[in-house]
Amino acid sequence: MEGNAVKTIAFTNNKGGSGKTTTCANLGYSLSALGKRVLLVDGDMQMNLSLSFFPEDEVLKFASGEKNLYTAMKKEDDLTDYVVHTPYENLDLIPSSTLMSGIEFELFTKWQREMILSRSLAGLKEKGGYDYILIDAPPTLGGWVMNILCASDFCILPVEASPWGLFGVANMFEFLDSVRKLAPGLELLGVVITKMDARKNYGRQTLEVLHEFKEVTVFGTVIRVDSEIEWAQDNSRPVMVHKKSSRSAGEYMELAKEVEENVRRSR
Repeated sequence: MEGNAVKTIAFTNNKGGSGKTTTCANLGYSLSALGKRVLLVDGDMQMNLSLSFFPEDEVLKFASGEKNLYTAMKKEDDLTDYVVHTPYENLDLIPSSTLMSGIEFELFTKWQREMILSRSLAGLKEKGGYDYILIDAPPTLGGWVMNILCASDFCILPVEASPWGLFGVANMFEFLDSVRKLAPGLELLGVVITKMDARKNYGRQTLEVLHEFKEVTVFGTVIRVDSEIEWAQDNSRPVMVHKKSSRSAGEYMELAKEVEENVRRSR
């Protein structure tokens, strides 16, 4: 990978509640705070990534209009004209739509359907306006998530430190292996442990199980349970904007630095 090339990272887990969208949103903001130019792509019909930066009425306006990812995928458009600016410097977004629930049907009859998102992102990448493109995938395994992964250089797998957090993670790794048949350059950048509660043993148990998988990197930074994250989400803000002194704000900044280091090492 060239040193000045945009790095595209997918955030994926087939289990809901893993902290996937929260990690994507706050890591994106933290990278922008480090001076990186970041584009976020909301690939989930729940639109939570969009809601992390814009109030609900504005997100619904994006969803019901033409400026959203679903419209772009349906038309197989270049994504350049679908970018909206967030209130924060160096941080842009391509919003989602509730119509993304039908994206699998839309893709079914298209030529080389696994590569549609990759083709739509090509123009943006060639322009070189971003250092990172971060894509939030829905909690499923299917043609659309395969599309997202085929368009990415790396993926990050957030795993919740809970009794059910590891449910299906082996299936996720198998799915990544199948995607690599189409996109051999795709790398698992790392697994990030989320919602860690120091009062419980789930975190240690989660780490023990993950270390059983060969060649899987687990980020040293752990995202612990913090009520400030929920307050920030309620106000459509990154946690660092909501409360810069919060524990989670510091953790996401450390994770951003670790992501940068892992990307550098992968070159």
